[in-house]
Amino acid sequence: MSAIETRLAKLGLTLPDAPAPAANYVPFVRAGNLLHVSGQISQDETGLITGKIGADLTTEQGAAAARRCALSLLAQVKAACDGDLGRLARVVKLTGFVNSTPDFTDQPKVINGASDLMVEVLGEIGRHARSAVSAGALPLGVAVEIDGVFEITDGAYEPR
Repeated sequence: MSAIETRLAKLGLTLPDAPAPAANYVPFVRAGNLLHVSGQISQDETGLITGKIGADLTTEQGAAAARRCALSLLAQVKAACDGDLGRLARVVKLTGFVNSTPDFTDQPKVINGASDLMVEVLGEIGRHARSAVSAGALPLGVAVEIDGVFEITDGAYEPR
């Protein structure tokens, strides 16, 4: 078990199974040491987390949905690393899309749910560049979708 998985367990968090793509694309692509993970939609054990932030859901509920996206991102990283999260060297960038009303302006607070989880679980290597944007609608009516770029290594990561 990697240090990251130990930290997840200590926090009472469990990674979901890496979600399968819903259409003609792959869940991740590795280019050199960069791993580009396709957008992960908000879902939990009971199913999709749907709704429009600012109408159906609060900012806090949106942030909780973003946390779920972050767990799915980490699950994809684990799958890309053949089950070894110890190969994760850094979260490079997250791009968050928030299904929100036209007058909603707290998209960064929603995506903080994912950013905070990355730092909580990964420490300094979880700090990343980020974009947080509004969307008039997202696939299947989900509240949040987040994609990410990660740096991975071929062996266990050694802190610099």
